[in-house]
Amino acid sequence: MGPGPLVGGLGGTSALGVTVNPQSVHQGGTLTITARGCTRGGTVTSNAFPQTNLSVGTATATARVHNDAAPGQYNLAVRCSDNAQVATQQFTVLAAKGALGGLGGSVGPSSTEMAIGAGLVLIAAVGGSFFIVRRRRTVSSPHI
Repeated sequence: MGPGPLVGGLGGTSALGVTVNPQSVHQGGTLTITARGCTRGGTVTSNAFPQTNLSVGTATATARVHNDAAPGQYNLAVRCSDNAQVATQQFTVLAAKGALGGLGGSVGPSSTEMAIGAGLVLIAAVGGSFFIVRRRRTVSSPHI
């Protein structure tokens, strides 16, 4: 009887030594898959991303999760080119994080912000004038 599928659980490894990093990824994010024991490369398949090839030698692959992949648990399957071994590994797809964009420059200042700004400008003008007038008196009054 030939070898059957070798299965590694969440965070575990199989006889091929399949690891997934990170174990949880957001929609549209990337996973790095490493399969020790597939020195001549192979393929990685999953419903969450397109088929990806393992590199020869290091046996690593980078897969980008579909933007529209439903959040939840997924399996990936690693098939080596140099032997009949197949290993599976589980990973989690998380809901995408939205951009943290605020209103930015699309909203003008409120009346309170305008009043505070005007007050600060007035204080700066009075303080600057006071400094200049005081300095002129000191310079313009010679001692005899």
